[in-house]
Amino acid sequence: MKISWKNKQKPGNKRPLPLISPNLPFDSAEEEEKEEEEVEVNDNKKTSDGIEGSIEEQNKKKKLRNQTDHHKSLISSSSSAAVPFRNLVEDLHLSQSFQAQGNKLAEDGRYKEALTKWEAALTLTPERAVLHEQKAQILLEIGETWNALKAATRATELDPWWAEAWITLARTQLNFGEPDASIESLDRALAIQPDSKEAQDDRVTALHLVKRRKQLHESGLSKTDIRYTVGDRAGTS
Repeated sequence: MKISWKNKQKPGNKRPLPLISPNLPFDSAEEEEKEEEEVEVNDNKKTSDGIEGSIEEQNKKKKLRNQTDHHKSLISSSSSAAVPFRNLVEDLHLSQSFQAQGNKLAEDGRYKEALTKWEAALTLTPERAVLHEQKAQILLEIGETWNALKAATRATELDPWWAEAWITLARTQLNFGEPDASIESLDRALAIQPDSKEAQDDRVTALHLVKRRKQLHESGLSKTDIRYTVGDRAGTS
């Protein structure tokens, strides 16, 4: 740093200003302070940049880790959901296979073997109303009326808008000696399918039994004895 001042010397009588020593105490102190300030500023900037860089880097790593974990979670949940769905489809296909085998056996009159196939199908898909309804028909054929009644009832519970299920239930009720309940079930079937010839014919049979029971009561039969075993329909007409 150089010091200059003004003087009153005449023009033309100039004299070069002496150079000031660079090691003057005040000059050195001022420069040192300036240098220290610059160093401190640089250090602070580096520290600040380092902290900001570190925080930014940590945030990037955390974000990447969260995205990875979320992706793994999605894959895991998707895989776990696919397994039960695949099992359900396989069970349904196998159940339908057992059902088809049972149908063929029933057509051939091999009722107990058919029942075995349908039981296997029900083990895989217990909520299929058609299997319970078919089971009820076979149980009626082999004389297991009570079990047929339970199977037919289950079919109507699973599919209350299926007329065939109500017709089968009515037949089991008729064979179990409950013509009044049978008429109620047939009315449900006719409400769903009014033109059902089976339901209409079975209702006539049930009404005939109710009429026959009334005649027996009038002839001295105990009023508590109201049950019948339905035999050949031709014999009741």
